[in-house]
Amino acid sequence: MKVSGVTTSEFDIRKLASQPDLPDEVVDFDFFFDQVLEGYEKGSGPAELPAEVTVGRSIIPAGTGAYRDFSYIAPEIPEFDMNSCVGCMTCVNECPDTAILGKVVDDSVLREKLDAIEDPDERAFMEAQFAETTKFRKKFERSGEEPGMFGIFIDPSKCKGCAECVEACADLGYNALKMIKKEDNTVPIYEKSINFFRDLPPTPKRYISDRLPVDYMLSESAMLYVGGAGSCAGCGEASALRMMLASSGFQYGRESIGIVAATGCNTVYGSTYPYNPYLVAWINSLFENAPTTAMGVRARWDQLGWQDKKLWVIGGDGAMYDIGFQALSRMLSSGMDINVLVLDTQVYSNTGGQSSTASYTGQGAKMASIGKEVHGKQEKRKELSRIAMMHPNTYVAQTTAAHPNHFYRAIAEANEFEGPAVVSVYTTCQPEHGVADDMSRHQAKLAVDSRAWPLLIYDPRKGDTIRERLDLKGNPALRDDWYTIPKTGETIDFITFARSEGRFARNFDADGNPAEELLIAQADRLANWHLLQEMAGLR
Repeated sequence: MKVSGVTTSEFDIRKLASQPDLPDEVVDFDFFFDQVLEGYEKGSGPAELPAEVTVGRSIIPAGTGAYRDFSYIAPEIPEFDMNSCVGCMTCVNECPDTAILGKVVDDSVLREKLDAIEDPDERAFMEAQFAETTKFRKKFERSGEEPGMFGIFIDPSKCKGCAECVEACADLGYNALKMIKKEDNTVPIYEKSINFFRDLPPTPKRYISDRLPVDYMLSESAMLYVGGAGSCAGCGEASALRMMLASSGFQYGRESIGIVAATGCNTVYGSTYPYNPYLVAWINSLFENAPTTAMGVRARWDQLGWQDKKLWVIGGDGAMYDIGFQALSRMLSSGMDINVLVLDTQVYSNTGGQSSTASYTGQGAKMASIGKEVHGKQEKRKELSRIAMMHPNTYVAQTTAAHPNHFYRAIAEANEFEGPAVVSVYTTCQPEHGVADDMSRHQAKLAVDSRAWPLLIYDPRKGDTIRERLDLKGNPALRDDWYTIPKTGETIDFITFARSEGRFARNFDADGNPAEELLIAQADRLANWHLLQEMAGLR
């Protein structure tokens, strides 16, 4: 069976999945890979699979999402322009589906591999996937080392055509990617390309710097999310999950990471039988008790002497702000070494867009529809980061995947911190926010610029006072109320943010004037920003 995704010639999903020493009556891995996956790939699995223990338990081995093929769902796919690429790795980091991959190859190795391709057109296509960059070539030439070529490859079996990579590249001003329509030969040549990528040796370690986290995904140890998840095209949550695992995997290794996931979108697209995108140990728990489950896991790990293993709880704003808040608070108060990744969409995405206490005032959602009398969500938003700071010895970060340096810093520090840590991430939900598939990164960045979602890091190790512990670096115009774009003079406030998303659209009249609820929301966002400024010693 064909294996897609981040695998190389040395990488075997079946071998990884079968590593646990489990008896056949618990899970028959040969049966799963030979019959279950094969049946679902053909479309006959649910109807024809026999009544067997592995099927009955709905057991899903690690990384089986690598076998899933999405090449048929999108009419377009990214095309790479080697002449415009600088090797920044933004596209690789931001892709929600592990569909665009990077690798650095020594000149001599690449030449040998290219020369082995007999078809000149195919050879030319593979050669065109590599760019000469200052970062990976000229820098090493100057130091007398063999230089490398930086390659970008698109896996057609994982790409959903969201074009987020194109938006990110264009936003940075490089324009090394564009969407093209799939022709008869597009998918076949892209399949050959990703197979060529897998046949290349891993990126040599000298090209990957510990001080440059965006390059972690050049390392196979960081690629712990293989794609194949059933998330929406451009999903903001999936990018955050990939980046959290990349940082943790690069620093600590696959065997030192575990996930406890609360019911939500992440558990649906992360374990749609028989596909799973994770190459780490994971368990799905109920909506309200993932932190409690994690406390049990942590206690058992500590009994076994596994104190150095990193345990992450994953949940949305419903699971952490609302129904599971008490469990989260109890976990934070316990002092146990557990990390929490909050995927904050400001709405219960998994149940079709119910409002939550993370929703903004004036936002349209189920249970808070915008009508003639009631104009959407009426309550003010709960600020989980401020509440989490008040727990004893708790590390807190509020970040986005659109700010990779800040995001990776938060994940690294949360892993290092001896005690509970909360990393709350703004995660755009395209269908519920009413934005295009390629706009997840853009909207997360706008949320920060507009004070809808200020970046922050609260680290108890920095001192005894809140002022010493709280860091707001990364936000624009730190001492001002709102950020003003220098070139245009445009002020970016919450109304600017709301105007860009469909969930607020009905609270603007025909002339574009905002409803009272949006003005209340804007005042609330500014008050939150003022409070954070005061706490950080900036007011």
